Amino acid sequence: MKSEPPRIRTEVQVMFFDTDCGGVVSNIAYLRFIEIARTLLAEKLGLPLAEMVTTQRYPVVVRTEIDYRRAAKLGDRLVIDGWLDDLQRARFWCAFRITRAPDEVLIAECRQTMALIEMPAAKLLPLPEDWEKYRAHPDLA
Repeated sequence: MKSEPPRIRTEVQVMFFDTDCGGVVSNIAYLRFIEIARTLLAEKLGLPLAEMVTTQRYPVVVRTEIDYRRAAKLGDRLVIDGWLDDLQRARFWCAFRITRAPDEVLIAECRQTMALIEMPAAKLLPLPEDWEKYRAHPDLA
């Protein structure tokens, strides 16, 4: 049975600590925005933060690709859309799109390769069986 892959949408406002002295968002701040979205997406995938501490199972970033399209600035309200983009046996991909809220200008696009590990041994885990329902969905790459 196919299921719609999870998607999330969240908003952030660019703060002083996100910017350089010219009021332009620093590269590292975009990754923080994506981290917020990825955490919300993990919850939708059945990986709640509070349970991670108990189970010692964590989604970890293996690779990040990000394309900066336009600069965001101090005070901008940004929308971050995130979705499950692809699945393999032990890896999965999440994709993100950051736009400026009022005019929907594309600010950045990101794709991350992820894996599940069990701590403290950092043992690579297969993806949860219940994620199979997303594999055959046409929206999944």
